[in-house]
Amino acid sequence: MRKPRDFDAELKALEDKARELKTRKVQQLGELVIATGADQLSTDELAGALVAIAETKDTAKREAWAKREVMFFESGSKRTAPASQRNLRSAQAQPGSQQSPTGGTGSQ
Repeated sequence: MRKPRDFDAELKALEDKARELKTRKVQQLGELVIATGADQLSTDELAGALVAIAETKDTAKREAWAKREVMFFESGSKRTAPASQRNLRSAQAQPGSQQSPTGGTGSQ
């Protein structure tokens, strides 16, 4: 006979996994802000720039930002990024993650 499923335990495991993924995403975003030098911006400036980027539908602009990001990290940033920073691109490209138009200051 099959053992009955413990839905509560499965739900808790899924919630824990979701919390862990969100925590990792927040940490990576903070590392990205620091690696690009955007931590020098005020919170208001950074939030405003992120809102503008998120609202941008212009595919050419988004592609240009993505290319700029590649050039930025391949050439080495002005600051030395820790190993977790250098791996942000691969972490962002994982299946199921949203592509983020990162790199540079967001202005083009």
